[in-house]
Amino acid sequence: MIRKKEECKVEYREHMRDGDGTVELTGLIASPEELCDKGRLFSHIRLKPGTSIGYHVHENDSELFYILKGTAEYNDNGKKVSVSAGDVAICPPGTGHGIANRSDEDVEFIALIVFR
Repeated sequence: MIRKKEECKVEYREHMRDGDGTVELTGLIASPEELCDKGRLFSHIRLKPGTSIGYHVHENDSELFYILKGTAEYNDNGKKVSVSAGDVAICPPGTGHGIANRSDEDVEFIALIVFR
């Protein structure tokens, strides 16, 4: 199966997880069934300058970010670190994270949430 770019649903979330600004998410799956019900999110995410996804904890799932473009401030379970293109951030069950674009350029990444 092939899903063309124009078939992917684009969604805008204001203050995502109590973050700043509006986050753009392009869904890469139509439903969790496409992940064999082993996950709930597979998206291309864009953070414009000044936007963020607020800190939150994952209890029964894990989230992975693959940074495609730009440099962001990543909150890794309370420790803030810089991530940039090519980096992978992993948030296992029971830990928390957030991400913020403090730069003047867009930050883009792929996010995947899988169940425990």
